[in-house]
Amino acid sequence: MTAGDLEIATATVVLLALAGFVAGWVDAVVGGGGLIQLPALLLVPGISPVQALATNKLAGFLGTSVSAATYYRRVRPGLRTAAPMAAAALVGAAGGAGLATLLPAAVFRPVILVALVLVAAYTVARPDVGRATALRWAGSRHLGAAVALGAAIGLYDGLLGPGTGTFLVISLVAILGYSFLEASANAKIVNAATNLGALIVFTLYGAPLWKLGLVVGAANIAGSYLGARMAVARGSAFVRVVFVVVVGALILRLAWDVLA
Repeated sequence: MTAGDLEIATATVVLLALAGFVAGWVDAVVGGGGLIQLPALLLVPGISPVQALATNKLAGFLGTSVSAATYYRRVRPGLRTAAPMAAAALVGAAGGAGLATLLPAAVFRPVILVALVLVAAYTVARPDVGRATALRWAGSRHLGAAVALGAAIGLYDGLLGPGTGTFLVISLVAILGYSFLEASANAKIVNAATNLGALIVFTLYGAPLWKLGLVVGAANIAGSYLGARMAVARGSAFVRVVFVVVVGALILRLAWDVLA
């Protein structure tokens, strides 16, 4: 396959598609699919980090759009949270994508690693959290918190990416008071917006490898659809278990990046 100026072997494309499928499944359940998909893209000979990040956003946008639609049909999350949060996240992601061309990712990795350790500790120490929805605020306070969270996590998604869905889920659970299943449903809507915001900016720079991104995106769509249906069928307890596993994997991966 020819993608941009790169000639990519068929075997490599097949492996990238497989990574996209697994990433889509993980991302649909709890987020964190970028932990799988982005490193796989970075292994393509000759690809630049910005091209890999942009192509990851293209594939991720396709997958999260499908999982968001699947969740919406089956869970019916309240758009009073997801819509304003998604709008703020889109703007934040666009700004983060712009910064990604200027700032090295290594600056932020130690901070993200500490945040993930705290997330894991909180989730394990509070086994009852996220079992049922019990919103902490209503009205303008709820809206303000949702918008602030969306903007902050959107900025991170545009700048770095991996773990965005995970941060969205835990924020919706721990700060706003959603169950894990409803948090995942809302997170997918917001995550689709962050991917779109970052993708728009990366497209202006000519960074996405469109042909490769569409192939990986098709596989991501299949994994996202399967993951969303499985999460809905098995409920919040299943989502919580997968969440803890994915956060643990994210911690190990970031620790390797920071200490290597």
